[in-house]
Amino acid sequence: MSEDPVAQVAIEERLGAHVDSGELPGLAWLLSYSDEVRTGAIGHLDPQGTLPIRTDTIFRISSMTKPITAVAALILVEEGMLSLDEPVDRLLPELADRKVLRDPAGPLHDKVPSERPVTVDDLLTFRLGWGMDFTDFSPKPFDEAWNKLGLGFGPPTPARMPDPDTWLKRLGTLPLQFQPGERWLYHVGSQVLGFLVARASGQSLAEFFAERIFEPLGMIDTGFCVPAEKLDRFGPHFAGEPGATTIFDETDGQWSTLPAFHGGGEGLVSTLADYHRFASMLRHGGELDGRRLLAEPTVAAMITNQLTGDQLARGGPAPDGSSGWGRGVGVIIRDLPDGPPAGGYGWSGGLGSTWSNAGPVTGILLTSRAWSSAGPPPVFETFESIIGTTARLE
Repeated sequence: MSEDPVAQVAIEERLGAHVDSGELPGLAWLLSYSDEVRTGAIGHLDPQGTLPIRTDTIFRISSMTKPITAVAALILVEEGMLSLDEPVDRLLPELADRKVLRDPAGPLHDKVPSERPVTVDDLLTFRLGWGMDFTDFSPKPFDEAWNKLGLGFGPPTPARMPDPDTWLKRLGTLPLQFQPGERWLYHVGSQVLGFLVARASGQSLAEFFAERIFEPLGMIDTGFCVPAEKLDRFGPHFAGEPGATTIFDETDGQWSTLPAFHGGGEGLVSTLADYHRFASMLRHGGELDGRRLLAEPTVAAMITNQLTGDQLARGGPAPDGSSGWGRGVGVIIRDLPDGPPAGGYGWSGGLGSTWSNAGPVTGILLTSRAWSSAGPPPVFETFESIIGTTARLE
């Protein structure tokens, strides 16, 4: 990568323009090509500009938690503790004997029987019948009921969420929005999957992550909270329109203590180095530094689109149909001129983080500003362009 057109200074200039414009207070980035790794940090953690962002700064990675939860579940599948095609009812009896809304936008009392149980693979592929419909954000009776139960569809608020058993019990009072296997719907599959991992393993999700993923990979700064001795590498998080200084979470806020709710869809904090180790494990087919977490065929299926053409047409991860969904990750199925090529995979977090693996390239961008709209922030588009350019250098 030493001779390529995406030199460090060019990357810093392109990403730094988003900080200089006031779009966000700062960011940290990583770009690796095979075994060569570049990192950088631009801007500050605080609006006063007194806390510079560093390459080892700890960030809230929100939905970049989802691929890690998927790996946890697939570890248990390989060990025979779970099976992809088995109903979740055995371990999650709260979700047995589902009813389904006759009309997803209709009243909650108008239900029909589920055509089949929800399976483990439904959770991994987000086809369980519950979740966010990216094609229709209009208010519905289901959404009102969901919010009243405090199940969480918005930005992660771990300290305000109920414990897993209570969350599942509340979820079990609601009908499915769609039949199992019918539609791709975002987010809820990962939350349920995390609780399934906990029950199958007999550990909390935090314990399973630490023992089976973080420790083997050397991810020393990743978890569901930031210990007091590491808060000097953490900072506040911002929400609102670009340039706003509205604080969503303080440094010593919701991530400063371990919550009862270990959200498999959104709850982790991490660093560039830690997430790069996770991404590298996937890029190397499930193994890193002699430690194998998953078999190569399992990883290959994980990073391959699992959605049918009809499901993509009805609404998948990308409005333009360029991305499908594997098992816990978005998968690029059509080349984009200014982004990673087809075959790339990864995911983003609504609190301002994104990751892509594209051939020999890994790109990770971490920020302290949440998305202010349904579409990705402009800095993400710039970073995806950098990843795409690098991936096409061969």
